[in-house]
Amino acid sequence: MSLSENARGALVMAFAMAAFTFNDALVKSVTSELSIAQIIAVRGVMTTTLVYFIARHLRASISLKTLSHPLVLLRGFCELGATLAYFTALARLEFATAFSIMQSLPLVVTLGAALIFREPVGWRRWSAIGVGLVGVLLILRPGAEGFSADAIYPLIALCFTACRDLTTRRISAEIPTISITFFTSFANTLLGIILIMPMGGWQPVSAGTFSILVLTSLLVFAGYQTVIMAMRTGEVSFVTPFRYTSLIWALAIGILFFGEEPSGSMLAGAAIVIGSGLYTFAREKKRKQQVATAADVAPPGSTQTRETGR
Repeated sequence: MSLSENARGALVMAFAMAAFTFNDALVKSVTSELSIAQIIAVRGVMTTTLVYFIARHLRASISLKTLSHPLVLLRGFCELGATLAYFTALARLEFATAFSIMQSLPLVVTLGAALIFREPVGWRRWSAIGVGLVGVLLILRPGAEGFSADAIYPLIALCFTACRDLTTRRISAEIPTISITFFTSFANTLLGIILIMPMGGWQPVSAGTFSILVLTSLLVFAGYQTVIMAMRTGEVSFVTPFRYTSLIWALAIGILFFGEEPSGSMLAGAAIVIGSGLYTFAREKKRKQQVATAADVAPPGSTQTRETGR
């Protein structure tokens, strides 16, 4: 029995989240030895080289015209901001905390789609977005004792990542996924090289650390490819909630490998964020079903379809 596009997209998204989660955990493990810029640069060289040879093998076009497409450039810029901000968050915050904040991404994507693309969002989904933001505040614990100024970094990464995903949806399917991946990886590499000196200079890389960075390059390549494939397969409202599978991995890694003890407020905030996100996508699916039903039953020339979809 063949899988539907939604099922394939969900599986691909779940795999992408696992790849990114383990990649982030490995990156965090070497932040005490190398600067963020050096990690980005070394990993970027490996990933870019890997992507290039795979593209050659697939005979995919990586032309300057394709890479200079405005939307590809915008996506690359957003990826740069997200990478730099999130790696900084990984270095300064607990792993599970940084990851939990990023779980509000689907809510922010919905917010951006409404404000930028004028996609219809009813009062229920606006309420869910507001509740989700309350969950983020619980994770941040904005009190005199709990709040850390470093929490601004995952919030910056969140905004850049949402912009990246919204841009991905607008990139023509004629532009190969491997080309987008190559440009993203190359841009990250260039950013890391530029920032190495301002961020502390080059440090010796041990064999163990080098091996970890090799593995991260493989994981980030797999993540780049599969997350783009997931966003292009199936319905966004069905596929995107599977991003939340990454939180399961993040909590387990934080506890087992970094010795973290998630606080009650962090867990409660994460649950609120995830619940709000799932409700948002459920409402979006129901709205589309109502629009489709109205389109089927409405007589020619009727305004019922448009009114139902509001």
